[in-house]
Amino acid sequence: MDAFYASVEHLRYPQLRGLPMAIGAGHGLLQARLAHLRRMQPERRWDAADRAHIPVDMFPRLSDYVGRGVITTATYEARAFGIGSAMGLMKAARLCPQAILLPADFPEYRRHSQAFKQVIRQHVPVMENRGIDEVYLDFTTAPDGELEGGRVLARRLQEQIHRATGLTCSIGIAPNKLIAKMASEFNKPRGISVVLAGELQARIWPLPCSKIGGVGPKTDARLKAHGIATIAQLAACSRDWLMREFGESHGAWMHDAAWGRDQRPVATRSEPVSLSRETTFERDLHAATDRAELSAIFTKLVEQLAADLQRKGYVGRTVGVKLRFDDFRIQTRAQTMAFYTNDAVHIRQVAGRCLARVDLSRSLRLLGVRMGSLQRQEAQAAAPAPAAPQTLPLFPGEPRWNASTAAPDN
Repeated sequence: MDAFYASVEHLRYPQLRGLPMAIGAGHGLLQARLAHLRRMQPERRWDAADRAHIPVDMFPRLSDYVGRGVITTATYEARAFGIGSAMGLMKAARLCPQAILLPADFPEYRRHSQAFKQVIRQHVPVMENRGIDEVYLDFTTAPDGELEGGRVLARRLQEQIHRATGLTCSIGIAPNKLIAKMASEFNKPRGISVVLAGELQARIWPLPCSKIGGVGPKTDARLKAHGIATIAQLAACSRDWLMREFGESHGAWMHDAAWGRDQRPVATRSEPVSLSRETTFERDLHAATDRAELSAIFTKLVEQLAADLQRKGYVGRTVGVKLRFDDFRIQTRAQTMAFYTNDAVHIRQVAGRCLARVDLSRSLRLLGVRMGSLQRQEAQAAAPAPAAPQTLPLFPGEPRWNASTAAPDN
């Protein structure tokens, strides 16, 4: 999907189309602006029915934001200023202070995600779900899937998705998933790109290595340190050398990727390895002085994770925590339970034990919780978890927490 979150926001706020816009934070800023509008014009509610009439000048800007939030996505107009996903909002404000800032609304994004995927399933029987805004499709199984090299079906999907949701997408068509993913980025937005089997050297090799899904910034930097900047240069490396420099498995994969080899099928059902929730704080928090705030944040993350597990139908038995300190050092701890669960109280209990094994003498920038060793919930129905504990430890040094009342136990 093209700038998916931003495109969903454009459906609600069409007056923002064509403007640089970032999604990621600013819920309080937006609510303050709406409250001001309600005071100015009390005869209007300024709710969902009135959103399209909110004056553009009333929306918060990147220059209004103070904190450590990061960008989830940005419109193509904002990207022209160098703004991108995972960039700090304060840094983005220096690049484009006038950009509109909106908070992320994940329930709304999930609703539109389900809608566009439902359209696809009506035309292509074999679909692999790759997250909220991306899928892989096997065109060879679909009616008209190979007409004009797939272009006929691709155009049909674009038209039907836009008609049903108002959203646009870009489609890459290739002999395998690796190259199809790369091709889907060639002509955004609303692009259709076809890469034939014999076009690897002409279409793929001139690209930078970072365009290969799975070659991240650190690997790309290591490749550049060896003078390897393009996929063509990567393909010229011997397989043995790559395996020595980058490890047997990763090096072999990189060699195959440079030569366009990918045998992965389009999997109609894939099971996640883990689910997680994390947040970056607006300011550094310390366990000694900000325990109550840290505990509330951590409990909320656990509740969100438990809700994710329950909604998706999974249970797990390995709980982990992630902490990033003020010096950007990251620590993780994990513990495996004897039973599977998606219950927030059980997860919170074990997560608290993991936290107790971490040196919390430094301030924290980020906190996260993770559930691994996942199984489908129905597969564990015959092995229920033990009764929930009556009290749960919070951050080290915090008063104990009463699970039945969800309040400090005095």
